[in-house]
Amino acid sequence: MMQEDTAPAGAEGDVNSSPNRATWAADYIEPEARALLDRDEAAFLHQSVSTPCLSVIKKAEGIWIEDASGRRYMDFHGNNVHHIGYGHPRLIEAVTKQMADLPFAPRRFTCEPAVTLAEKLGAITPGDLSKVLFATGGSDAVEIALKIARMKTGRFKTLSFWDAFHGAGFGASSVGGEEMFRGGRHGPLLPGTEHVPPFGDYRNAWGVREGSAEICANQIRYILEKEGDIGAFIAEPTRAVPYIPDPGFWQAVRQACDDHGTLLIFDEIPTGLGKTGRMFSCEYEGVVPDILLLGKALGGGMLPISAVVAKPELDVTGDYAIGHYTHEKNPVTTRAALTTIEIIEEEGLVEHAAELGGYALERLREMRQRHALIGDVRGRGFLFGVELVMDRDSRAPAGEAADQVLYAALAKGLSFKTTMGNVLTFTPSLVTSQSEMDLALDIIEASLGEVGQRLGFH
Repeated sequence: MMQEDTAPAGAEGDVNSSPNRATWAADYIEPEARALLDRDEAAFLHQSVSTPCLSVIKKAEGIWIEDASGRRYMDFHGNNVHHIGYGHPRLIEAVTKQMADLPFAPRRFTCEPAVTLAEKLGAITPGDLSKVLFATGGSDAVEIALKIARMKTGRFKTLSFWDAFHGAGFGASSVGGEEMFRGGRHGPLLPGTEHVPPFGDYRNAWGVREGSAEICANQIRYILEKEGDIGAFIAEPTRAVPYIPDPGFWQAVRQACDDHGTLLIFDEIPTGLGKTGRMFSCEYEGVVPDILLLGKALGGGMLPISAVVAKPELDVTGDYAIGHYTHEKNPVTTRAALTTIEIIEEEGLVEHAAELGGYALERLREMRQRHALIGDVRGRGFLFGVELVMDRDSRAPAGEAADQVLYAALAKGLSFKTTMGNVLTFTPSLVTSQSEMDLALDIIEASLGEVGQRLGFH
């Protein structure tokens, strides 16, 4: 008898079945947009956090998106693709020119943009990371990295964090730790994909309120030792929930991996290219992985491209095809990525994210003093979040409040997402100005006030 599925807990983002969403839609979705949403719902396979969709977008420019009715929203979500803002004029010019000069390169051939991008990634990534493969999405990059790890170590087992998202492919969802992408009738997934509870002092599997990173590092070492044949540990260096590791955590994990012959793979798909106030989040810890993965923002919020950047000694797969994608060395997508990196560097966007992100965190911490709903504020650069709780002593998650705040803010012109059900997660474009950040923070505070009053928080 087939087992009945139960709805998975919220994790990667806000689900599309919320009563609060239905209420918001009744007020803000007009007939023309509703007609297209109905067509979309009829044409596409349904899946959580996607179809049925929220609304219809007609324009995206800078940090702003505009719906079919002309309402504008600051996009503090953006799937982490809009580091340089939507529709950057320099990117449009570079991509347009490339399409005219060379629109495609069959995969047996190379081209100048692809080689230059590979060289650029080798130059800007930490340590001796320098050997590159391109794919069309982050999930594909994870799959390539897993193949490299197997072929280098001769081991098929992996270790990763519960609650992590690494993509939707079978390999990526197997090493991922979110029920939404691996639960129900997804399985069986890849064998040997072991998991460990993640660090995070505010909320963790061990019930401690400090020292979770040390416990986590010790558990990672213990598992690597007991298993003895784990080929790779894959993780986000800064958890995109977000959670920030304690100083020394990644050094301890790096040493444990070295001691047991395990490769360290850093998934910088959401956090790389300046999001956290460093070009790569792992730079905060001074730890160089064996493989670093990029995606999302690499295409400038315009084109899909991801990258695997590995140490030279991992170039061991020459007799096999491990990432032989049709668009492996596409001149248009690689030109977009190369131009995106140049814009980030030349416009000082990494430094800007560090400075303005620090300001945003301070303002959010001040809000905590006025709003009982706020349990914790944490983040780095332009990856920051606010965890809402029913009670600060018990830290019981306030999922319903988070959902209400989401739609209250959307009604005021600010788009973001919730993660883990009760964390307001903000990932603004790196081109966000001081005045735009202040406006967004004002909207957040006003929405917290409205929802708090409605639910009886003082």
